[in-house]
Amino acid sequence: MATVNVRRDVTDPFYRYKMEKLQSKIEGKGNGIKTVVVNLNTVAQSLARPPEYVIKYFGFELGAQANAKPTDDRWIINGAHDAPKLQDYLDGFIDKFVLCKKCKNPETDVILKDNRIVLDCKACGQRSDVDPRLKLSTFILRKTPGKAGKKDKKSRRDKKKEKGEANGDKHGSPGDSNGSENGDENGDGELAANSDDEFTRGINAAAKEINEEEDEEEVKWSVDVSEEAVKARAKDLPDDLKRTLVLEGAEDDEEEGGASIYDQLGSWIIKEAEDKGGVANVSDVEIYKKAKELGIEGKHKTLTVLAQTIFDEKIVKQIPARASMLEKLITSERHEKAFLGGTERFVGKDHPELIPQVPAILLGYYQNDLVSEDVLKAWGSKASKKYVDPSTSRKVRKAAEKFLEWLENADSDESEEEEDEE
Repeated sequence: MATVNVRRDVTDPFYRYKMEKLQSKIEGKGNGIKTVVVNLNTVAQSLARPPEYVIKYFGFELGAQANAKPTDDRWIINGAHDAPKLQDYLDGFIDKFVLCKKCKNPETDVILKDNRIVLDCKACGQRSDVDPRLKLSTFILRKTPGKAGKKDKKSRRDKKKEKGEANGDKHGSPGDSNGSENGDENGDGELAANSDDEFTRGINAAAKEINEEEDEEEVKWSVDVSEEAVKARAKDLPDDLKRTLVLEGAEDDEEEGGASIYDQLGSWIIKEAEDKGGVANVSDVEIYKKAKELGIEGKHKTLTVLAQTIFDEKIVKQIPARASMLEKLITSERHEKAFLGGTERFVGKDHPELIPQVPAILLGYYQNDLVSEDVLKAWGSKASKKYVDPSTSRKVRKAAEKFLEWLENADSDESEEEEDEE
């Protein structure tokens, strides 16, 4: 793969900071034409910046929509843009958001402080501010967790609870809400494939279909099997998975033959994933529709099942895509705890190779407003044998320490600043 100097104005062939040349692929035609930046992840890694920063910078500079939350590593900009043109724009990104203002060295870290973006140079020690008037500066301050972000999340969560109480929706099932909270999150020109409005419209359509199906003599399952076969698959689940899916008095929800409705939901998702070539191909609307068919869309134990079945080894990238549905279903601390418990089981037992990714997983939950700061801190304070054995529970929490420390330090910084203001 051809490489270039991070600073292309430096012609020294022994310049130590290198990156791959950008590669782009133009797809479609007419109004549907788009550009895929093929190696954006690798280039962004060389710059020590998240790829979403780079793709959004391109979008802002080109005046085009850019998808900053892809589920398949396809970083897309609307319109046709060749690689040399994007490489020129990348130079601008590097100059504004990577290079030290004093020594022009790219060895900088991004620090968010007092609603400012600061570049901390590891080469010369200089700290310099990024121009706050840039559109990407606004995007970074809104999307990256920090003091301002924490307050915004608390405010949104409070509004969400008030809204639920006002509507008398104790289960928090999706209704006719236009999803203003998610609208704020996705309001920077991103592709709207996973927007809250889109999800809500899908939910309403699915609910209508369910009501029509209930009038028929027999429920038509999404796969070509009978209801008895679904129950049989639930019985065939591994015992360790079944023990996790059936929690806290689930015997009240048991059907004939001992398979609980939670077993049925888990079994159905697993089967759909097999039929469709992966769980990422099972849509949020389909999952919600099945939970509603079973009458458990508002139950906290449903979140334990979902945490174990709607993700795979790419969970970190899949969290944002599932956030709209999960935010609708997680309506209380009890739901949040059940979701963390299912995640603990998913990572600790089903996919132990993902344990090193626990900090990134929890950060994804926190950034997408799925689990609150207080619940995360309480969960991390001690191991539990509720979902996994104590040894595995300790391993998962040990892996989470880096994230929990960040959460504690961010909270301490906020408290100190508030004291200084007083």
